[in-house]
Amino acid sequence: MNQPQITIESFGPGSCRFLGANFLDQQFHLVSSASATGVNFAVYAPEASAMMLCLFDSSGIEQRLPMYGPEKGIWHVFVGGVREGQAYGFRADGRWAPNEGLRFNISQLLVDPYARQVRGAINWQPAVYDYSGKERNSWLFNEQDNGHLIPKSVVRDDYFDWQSVTRPEISHEQSIIYEAHVRGFTRQHPDIPEEVRGTYLGMCHPVVIDYLKALGINTVELLPVTSFLSEPRLRKLGLKNYWGYNPLCFMAPEPSYAINDPVNELKTMIRELHRAGIRVVMDVVYNHTCEAGSDGPSLSLRGLAEKDYYLLDHHGGHLVTTNYSGCGNTLNFDSAQTIKLVMDSLRYWAEQYHIDGFRFDLAPTMARRHRKFDAHSAFFHAVFQDPILSSRQMIAEPWDLGPDGYRLKGFPRDWHEWNDRYRDGIRSFWRGDKDQVVDLAWRLTGSRDLFGKGRPAGSVNYICSHDGFTLNDLVSFEHRHNLANGESNRDGDQHNLSWNYGVEGASDDSNIRKLRLRARKNLLTTVMFSRSIPMLMAGDEFGNSQHGNNNAYCQDNPIGWVDWSWLVDAPDQSDGAELQDFTAQLIRLRKSEQLLTVRYMAAAVNGHGAQWHSAELEWYNAHGIPLTAAMLPDERGHSLVMRYRCPVNSQSSLVLLINNEIDTRRFNLPDTGHPVRWQRILSTELENKEAFREEMILNQGWYEVSGHSIAVVKELI
Repeated sequence: MNQPQITIESFGPGSCRFLGANFLDQQFHLVSSASATGVNFAVYAPEASAMMLCLFDSSGIEQRLPMYGPEKGIWHVFVGGVREGQAYGFRADGRWAPNEGLRFNISQLLVDPYARQVRGAINWQPAVYDYSGKERNSWLFNEQDNGHLIPKSVVRDDYFDWQSVTRPEISHEQSIIYEAHVRGFTRQHPDIPEEVRGTYLGMCHPVVIDYLKALGINTVELLPVTSFLSEPRLRKLGLKNYWGYNPLCFMAPEPSYAINDPVNELKTMIRELHRAGIRVVMDVVYNHTCEAGSDGPSLSLRGLAEKDYYLLDHHGGHLVTTNYSGCGNTLNFDSAQTIKLVMDSLRYWAEQYHIDGFRFDLAPTMARRHRKFDAHSAFFHAVFQDPILSSRQMIAEPWDLGPDGYRLKGFPRDWHEWNDRYRDGIRSFWRGDKDQVVDLAWRLTGSRDLFGKGRPAGSVNYICSHDGFTLNDLVSFEHRHNLANGESNRDGDQHNLSWNYGVEGASDDSNIRKLRLRARKNLLTTVMFSRSIPMLMAGDEFGNSQHGNNNAYCQDNPIGWVDWSWLVDAPDQSDGAELQDFTAQLIRLRKSEQLLTVRYMAAAVNGHGAQWHSAELEWYNAHGIPLTAAMLPDERGHSLVMRYRCPVNSQSSLVLLINNEIDTRRFNLPDTGHPVRWQRILSTELENKEAFREEMILNQGWYEVSGHSIAVVKELI
C-alpha cells in the first residue's frame, strides 16, 4: 500500500474508547475508511505528562500534533482528512527515571501497540536507546532523535473481501496439525514461482494447497507471523531472527513475508487455505517483546508504560525487567492493561483474520499472578468467557523459565498442550532405552496418566517441532551441530534422545539408510496411532534435514528452509518420495479408522440411537496377556500390544503390535471371546506398495512381527 501525503483537515480531542488508529464518522462511530471523516488515534500512557502524534509523509518528513488526555490513562486525538496508509508513531514526554519504571523520552519515536501494520526496518544505532552510556550507574538521558531509525505504524482499514469463504467446520479433536514456517516452507520449492516463494502468497499457492490436501493435513500451525525484529547481536554476526519469536507489535503481520501489502496478503493466504478446508493456527508470543532487558531499546511499550506492561525487579540497586522468557523481559499479566492488550490482539486476529486457533509460546507466563502460575488466572477466565475466543483452538507450550515454570497438564480443560513427555518417551523407546514400555503404553493413550479421562484431547503428540532436530536428523545425529549459529555450539538442547546407527550425519551405507527409514516410519506410525492430537513438523514426512542443527532460529538460509530436492531426486539418492507417500497413506488410515479418533459415533445398539463414544484402550504383552497399569513397570522388554475397541457394540477392533527388539517376535493376539478373523492393514517393515495392502492372517491366533517394526491388524466380525 502506497504512503499518502499528509492531509490534515482538522484535529480535536477525539475519543479514548478505541485504542490504536481507527476510522470514525462525525458521531465517533467505527466505520470503514470510505465513510469516515477522519482517524482517531489513542494510546495508553497514564504517567506521561504529554503525548505527541507524529505523522510522516512519503519522504519521511514528520509533522507533530499534540494529543489530549490522559483520560482513563489514554491520550487521544481525532485528525480529519487522514487516509489509509498514513504512517505514524507516538512520542511520550514526562519523567525519565529508569529506576522507577519511567522511561519517557520525547526524542524516541514509539510504535503504536495497537498498530494494524508496521512499515520499515530498524536501524540499530545508539539513538534507538532512550539512554546513553554503557554502565547502568552512568546512564544519561539520550537526546538523539531516532524517528528515522524506527519502523512506522500504518493506518489501516479492516475491510477485506472474504468471497463468502468461511472457516472450515473441523472440530479441534480432529486436528492433524502441520507446523510450518511461512518463509521457509516455500523458499526452495521448485514448482512455485520465484516471486512468491517465501511469502504469504507462496504459502497459499495452488501447489502448496494441493500438497497439503494430498498429504491429509487439515490444520496448519504457522510459526509467528506477527511483526518481529532481529536482535542486534544476530545482526553483528550476519544472521537474523528467522523463527520470529521476538515480537514488535502484536496486531501487525510481519511485513517481510509480503510482496507489497502484508495485511491483505496474509488474509488472502488464510482465505485460500480455508477455501481448501484447511484450518490456520497462529503461533503467538505474549510472554515478552523485542525490547529485551532494561538495557534494551525503547521502541513501544517501554516508552509508554513500562510498569504496566513488564514485570520489574530490584537488582543491584536498580529496577530491571524480570526475565522469565530468556529474552530479557516478561509481560506483566497482573496488569489489567496487559491483559486488555493481549485479549484485544487475540480477538482482532480471530475476527479480522478469521484465525482458527492459537499456539501460545511459553504459555505459563500468561497465567502468572504475583509471579506464580495460577490455573484460575484472570487471563484464562477472560478467554473462557469470551464469545469469540472460547470457540477457537487454544494450544499451550506449557513451560517457561520462571519459578515452577513447567506446567504440563496444568492448563484449562478445553486447552491442548504440547506434550514433551510424549516426545521424550516415544524417542526413548524407539532409541532402545531400557524399561520404556510403561511410558510408551501411557503415551499411546494420549497420556491419560497425566491428563486423566476428562481431557482425552489434552495432549498434542509430536516427535519433532521447530525447536530441535528434524525427524531425519533425530535418527542421523547423536550430537547437535550448531556452529553456524555463532555461539561455539553451546546453544540448543543437549538432551535430544537421538541416535545415528553408527554414522554421524548423512551416510551412503544402504543398510544404515534402510534402518533410518524404518525408524522414521515407526515414529510416524506411533504418532498417528496414539490417542489425542497428532502434530508433524513440516518436511519430516519426506526427510528434511537441517544438517544436525537443532536450533535453527537464526538460519534464514538453506539450513532453516525446507529442502524440496526429493521431488527431483532419483530413488537411489533419496527416500523422500517413499516416506512422503507412506505418511500420506498413514494419515488416510488414521482418518478412516474411527477408533483412532478422540470421539466417534457408534452405531445404534439395543434400540438406542447412535451416540458419541471413545475407544476402549487395552494393553497386552507379546503373549496376549492383558496388562494393568500396575503391571506395566514390570515389562522389561521392548514390545507392546495396544488394542482399540468399541465399548458398546461389536464393531471391529484394531490391534497395534510394536516390536523394537532385534529379532522377529511372535505376538499372540488378544482373546476376544468369540470367533474372529484378523486382517493386517499396515506393516512398517514392508515397502509402501505392500505396507498398507490388506492381507488376511491365516494363523488366526498369532502374528509374527519383524524386529524394529510395527504391524497393525484389524478384527473382522
